[in-house]
Amino acid sequence: MTLRHRIDGWFLARVPPSDRVELTQRNVYILPTKAGWLLFATMLVLLIASINYQLNLGYLLTFLLAGSVAVGMYVCHATLRGLAMHLLQPEPQFAGAAAVLRVVLDNARRGTRYGIGMAVRASGKSAQQKWAWCDVPAQGSATVDIAFKAEHRGLHPVPPFTAETRFPLGTFRVWTVWRPAARVLVYPSPEAHPPSLPAGEARADAQQLAGARSHQAGEYDGVRAYRRGDPLKMVVWKKVARAEAAGSENLFSRDAQQTQRQELWLDAQHCGLPEQEARLSRLCAWVLMADKLGLDYGLRVAGRSVAPSQGEAHKRQCLEVLATC
Repeated sequence: MTLRHRIDGWFLARVPPSDRVELTQRNVYILPTKAGWLLFATMLVLLIASINYQLNLGYLLTFLLAGSVAVGMYVCHATLRGLAMHLLQPEPQFAGAAAVLRVVLDNARRGTRYGIGMAVRASGKSAQQKWAWCDVPAQGSATVDIAFKAEHRGLHPVPPFTAETRFPLGTFRVWTVWRPAARVLVYPSPEAHPPSLPAGEARADAQQLAGARSHQAGEYDGVRAYRRGDPLKMVVWKKVARAEAAGSENLFSRDAQQTQRQELWLDAQHCGLPEQEARLSRLCAWVLMADKLGLDYGLRVAGRSVAPSQGEAHKRQCLEVLATC
């Protein structure tokens, strides 16, 4: 670990985590920019030349610039000072996918705050920050969408943010570091080209179900995976079209009530992959595929199981299990 990373870790450890923070003199920092140092050197040269040649206009220009820099320093620091920032609850994301974290900036003063930028704090010297800039109206608020990309699944803390401004002259950089307390749930990255959904498994109550429905032969109340030999009139073409739109080539046939003795289980043992993360990626793709097709499906992975069902809440439950198992 380099000295820079040690100092960075020590500094972040001193920042208390909170989803809402108000900026004061204690957590707002200021330093000259490269342009500011160049302007300072220029004023020093002007001052030396004015003293050496006794130039009254040189004195006037030097102190005029110095006064402008002093006022600019005060205005720049005041642009962040007194600003309140609040992180909205982050939505779950897929690993490796581009996402956004939303922060609300509240301005209680009567003047507009210009040129405020926010980004996820870079961890390394060569890391690039993607800045989002906004102006916060007087006695109003503005929402900033900050780019975020999680590389690994799981429940992760929201990364620290950096907020800064260089308004009005660009000669000073005023910034703050904010460490939110919220966590973001990251689902596994779905496999790009997954195979077809696995075959259904026999239901535990198949015999009772068959006896109860034996008198209803010829009626249909569900679908199943297409089997070779099924007549074309049994194919559910609407679901086939939805499957093709989702990037799958699966076919589905109507399922007679007396033959609905199977249920779809997405099991990690059916993936046929040696690596755990690869299996979770395939299961994630299967969950999304089954949800788009409107099928009832269950999930078994790492000793945990979710009973067969369907709907948005069921999909989120399955994805949460895949993210935290």
